[in-house]
Amino acid sequence: MKYKRTRPGVNVLVWGLVAVAYAAAAATIVIETRNPEYRDLSRVGHMTVHAPDEARRLGAAQVAALYRARSGTPFSTLAPGSTIKVVWGDGSAETVRITDPASPLGAELMPGTQQMPE
Repeated sequence: MKYKRTRPGVNVLVWGLVAVAYAAAAATIVIETRNPEYRDLSRVGHMTVHAPDEARRLGAAQVAALYRARSGTPFSTLAPGSTIKVVWGDGSAETVRITDPASPLGAELMPGTQQMPE
């Protein structure tokens, strides 16, 4: 019997691409600020993507801090470089990158990711 052999690196490449795609899909966490635990935060209140950048940045940092505090591993959750998608109270959303978890300004708005409510 003859077996058809592929090049040895092809299998590694295919499985590597599968792993990277899975990691990218699982990397972004979606936080709905309409949920009761986030709704009453002082910097989130009636936030929309039309608010000033600085206000949205502070609100996103506050949401990230609460998410981190409620997780089982607060010191490893949302490490610098992590991305979260914040859905504001009106349904508008944007993606935010965590820069410094210890800072009140530890979030950076990602330009071009703002979405209007559906």
